[in-house]
Amino acid sequence: MKHLFIIVSILLFSFISISCTSSSTTSTDNTTTTDNTTTTSTVLFVTVGDSGTILTSPDGTTWTGRTSGTSKYLRGVTYGNSTFVTVGQSGTILTSPDGTTWTGRTSGTTNSLIGVTYGNGLFITVGDSGTILTSPDGTTWTSRSSGTSNTLYGVTYGNGTFVTGGYSGTILTSPDGTTWTGRTSGTSEVLYGVTYANSTFVTVGFSGTILTSPDGTTWTGRTSGTSNFLYGVTYANSTFVTVGQSGTILTSPDGTTWTGRTSGTSNSLYGFTYGNGTFVTGGYSGTILTSPDGTTWTGRTSGTSKVLYGVTYSQ
Repeated sequence: MKHLFIIVSILLFSFISISCTSSSTTSTDNTTTTDNTTTTSTVLFVTVGDSGTILTSPDGTTWTGRTSGTSKYLRGVTYGNSTFVTVGQSGTILTSPDGTTWTGRTSGTTNSLIGVTYGNGLFITVGDSGTILTSPDGTTWTSRSSGTSNTLYGVTYGNGTFVTGGYSGTILTSPDGTTWTGRTSGTSEVLYGVTYANSTFVTVGFSGTILTSPDGTTWTGRTSGTSNFLYGVTYANSTFVTVGQSGTILTSPDGTTWTGRTSGTSNSLYGFTYGNGTFVTGGYSGTILTSPDGTTWTGRTSGTSKVLYGVTYSQ
């Protein structure tokens, strides 16, 4: 039954139609607008999701819908080299200098792309069937050999190393984004989100899985205290924070000891970032939550009922 549950969950993340029951969150002092022209506000946060949804916000509270030019699901977004890059279904890649105006790029693949990051002067995106693409500018992309056919979900850069995780506990590392080496994770669970901070890699995944590593090579399982699937993870204010299924939010000072927090929603949460003194996460039914500390969370009005998968901060 557990394996059947995992297969169904992965299919849901492979862009089939998703239906879900939304639950209410407290929403205060929020406004949402739809405007496809450049505004005078500085775009700091960008979140992406189903049906080409892109929203921007200067503060995580007020969100504006943008025109992406695609109806494909967008799964990940990052910022680097003065450029936003979002990736998604069927090899979709879009770039933007400001989060407002988006341009489609040629990825060279029809495989769906899920995770994307920027590090060491390089954009890297990962996805279905072990797909890995690299780009110096977000415009021109080169396919790399991953050595696996397993789907890859999250990717990050830290300590001179790129790390990506995926299906069946797959973990790969690379010093340059070109040559990749498989590592032993010690789990067969899907690994979804990954981050690096405080001299520690942390990856999270299905069934409450959390692993940590000082170098991306040797991994140690940690007790999360939940069996819910975990999707996103980030670090700020001396705190690791992970989000996931049914509104799950956990925090940790070190990646080892984790504490459950009240999110105020039962909607699953996916994308996650920190910027301008604020944690921001997005999820099912257009859910957006913000927090100054990872402990106390406030629901915001997104203006969409689409699933929001990825979120990033530009500064």
